[in-house]
Amino acid sequence: MTATAPRHVQLDDLRMNVLDVGAGAPVLLLHGFPDSLELWRGVTPRLVLAGHRVIAPDLRGFGASEAPVGRRHYSIDRILGDLLALLARLGVDGPVRVLGHDWGAVVAWSLAMTHPHRVASSVVLSVGHPREYVCAGLEQKRKGAYTLSWQLPGIAEARLARDDWKGLRHWARHHPDVERCIRDLGRPGRLTAGLNWYRANPGRVLFGAWSDCRVPTRGVWSSGDHCLAEDQMRNSARRMAAPWDYQRIDGAAHWLPLEQPERIAALALDWFRRT
Repeated sequence: MTATAPRHVQLDDLRMNVLDVGAGAPVLLLHGFPDSLELWRGVTPRLVLAGHRVIAPDLRGFGASEAPVGRRHYSIDRILGDLLALLARLGVDGPVRVLGHDWGAVVAWSLAMTHPHRVASSVVLSVGHPREYVCAGLEQKRKGAYTLSWQLPGIAEARLARDDWKGLRHWARHHPDVERCIRDLGRPGRLTAGLNWYRANPGRVLFGAWSDCRVPTRGVWSSGDHCLAEDQMRNSARRMAAPWDYQRIDGAAHWLPLEQPERIAALALDWFRRT
């Protein structure tokens, strides 16, 4: 089952927008905040040309997928449920390759650790193993401090959106397509939906009993990332019970799939071939 443009798929409690294109071994692409499946527009054709079927959803709350009201709808468990239901609806029964960025990387780690039989191999961009994120040093605490202010309903939304989205523009100052993100988040309820990812999951990330990962994983971090420090990715090697590889990209900021799509596709394809 393939399509050449995004379409809506009805899951149990969510109408999800998804791009399903190409044929071959399936690759699941997972974006983060404040993005949508458009994050992968430079990566997708390269994966398809290499012989993969690409499945790239707008995760709940983002893009053209539905955005339920209430933070409880944005827990990692809900997100994982969406993905498992989506794969079932698309007829994907076997393990998939996964490529995730930002929150999509957190989801990729979670899927690999909770359902390892569904993930053949994984490439995670920017965000390392959740336990290493928690244990990272002062640089990560400083870089991630914004997530604390985003816990305040209403206040965080106002600070980010006032004065023509001055707050978000500053936070996403390296984003190559911030205007698209602002258009998406400017729709009623959408900024809150995106922030609810941060509000629904801190307990799970900070205090969850995260296991070692049993799925081959390649971690990629960029030296200009203003949100994530290197140690939380590099030290993820300590949380692996499967092959691990770390790749550092110098001279790039946080949004690697948009900044360097050719290199990200090449790193993913290389890892998928090897594992």
